[in-house]
Amino acid sequence: MAGYRGGMNGNMNNLVKQAQKLQEQMQEAEKELEELEVVGTSGGGEEGDETVVIYMNGKKIINGVEFGSKISQMVDLSDEEDVEMLEDLILAAINDGYKKADELYQEKMGKFGGAGLPGMM
Repeated sequence: MAGYRGGMNGNMNNLVKQAQKLQEQMQEAEKELEELEVVGTSGGGEEGDETVVIYMNGKKIINGVEFGSKISQMVDLSDEEDVEMLEDLILAAINDGYKKADELYQEKMGKFGGAGLPGMM
């Protein structure tokens, strides 16, 4: 029986090592997501011609907003309709960034199959 027990301990040790390795890989992927920059845009017909640009990381934390040069020609902040249009452009840029961040998240974390370890995500 002692040999059998040793076999179970060996299997258990392997499982623990595999779980620890998986947790380390997931933590590394999470760190990569925090460091990646995602750019959401709206209002532009061509690249570089965007009206609103939102910068965020792969975990959807917004860390910058930029208005293109055409915004001053398009928006009169004393006009309520223009303000609403600007708000819509900002939301569209945020949603574009979120979509891109979701794609990055799937790319980095999808390989872990949603079977996250407790305390992760």
